[in-house]
Amino acid sequence: MRICTTTILFCLELALWTVSVADDGATFTDVFVSGQGSYHSYRIPSVIVSAKGTVLALCEGRKKSRSDAGDIDLVLKRSLDGCKSWQPMQVVWDDGPNTCGNPCPVVDRSTGTIWLLMTHNLGQDTEAKLVDSKSEGTRTAWVTHSTDEGVTWTNPVEITKDVKQPDWTWYATGPGVGIQTRSGRLVIPCDNKVAVTKGRQSHVIFSDDHGQTWKLGGVVGPNCNESQVVELTDGSLLLNMRSYEANHRRLIATSRDGGVTWSAPKEDRALIEPVCQASIIRLPGDKPRLLFSNPASTKREKLTLKLSLDEGKTWPVVRELHAGPAAYSCLTVLPDQSVGCLYECGDKSPYDVIRLATFPQSWLMAPK
Repeated sequence: MRICTTTILFCLELALWTVSVADDGATFTDVFVSGQGSYHSYRIPSVIVSAKGTVLALCEGRKKSRSDAGDIDLVLKRSLDGCKSWQPMQVVWDDGPNTCGNPCPVVDRSTGTIWLLMTHNLGQDTEAKLVDSKSEGTRTAWVTHSTDEGVTWTNPVEITKDVKQPDWTWYATGPGVGIQTRSGRLVIPCDNKVAVTKGRQSHVIFSDDHGQTWKLGGVVGPNCNESQVVELTDGSLLLNMRSYEANHRRLIATSRDGGVTWSAPKEDRALIEPVCQASIIRLPGDKPRLLFSNPASTKREKLTLKLSLDEGKTWPVVRELHAGPAAYSCLTVLPDQSVGCLYECGDKSPYDVIRLATFPQSWLMAPK
């Protein structure tokens, strides 16, 4: 008798999911679990919804350890029913022992194409070696895309020469998601390190031809790197950045020319920062609502949501998703207009699972 391997894998994954529903309407699902699926661990979550409503959850599958270097693949799970169930895990990019990661997708509304920006380096080249110019290779930027809801992806194309300056050593796309502005521009938040000074900077890259070519936008620094971008109601862009400042607060900058130039970075005093990645998105509707997520502490714990009703000037609404160890996160609006937050967390380590919390927008305002 012939047995379908895909069916077996799908059944195994169904058996391994951990799903819980809170009394107030939020649902929590463990999408990627360390040690499952031939990977030691999973890190760097990204979640986006296609134009047709497919939910795509991406991350790095780290083969042998939690290390940021080594044999790392870019993996994907898709949901066709609003996160009630998930298709078997796919490998989007595997280059043997090398590092393929930092997923940062964006959906083109006019074409439906899902563009995925990524980075690559030799597995033996750690960030320290790359920054100290002691590596065998260099850090490179790549792009792939899907026109069939993430079922298949084109061969990755290198775009390093178009988006990386010669004196940059480290380079990262996202992680998280990019955006498409009202003008149609695709904008991807990125970061880099400068060779001589080793200074940390944030920057963006953009495409005005539906992803066919990519250009380097403005640079923001110093003392910042991993970032996310959101468009404000007046058409300006807000860049929200991981900070290395002593005050443990996120840094922000604004652009009025679509990301070509940026204001000097300044602290957002309401957003406490443990030196970690974060996420920020605009919620749909007539009201100017921004939603933010990060570990709201001076260490990687307390994954928390904050809602702004005034374009990020204040953050009066606060809800905690996970009290224990937590790290990177990514927000999205699901097909039914509820919210999804894909985040790293655990009981003893922030990197035990990548969990998805889903909840109606009203849940943010509900009494705790």
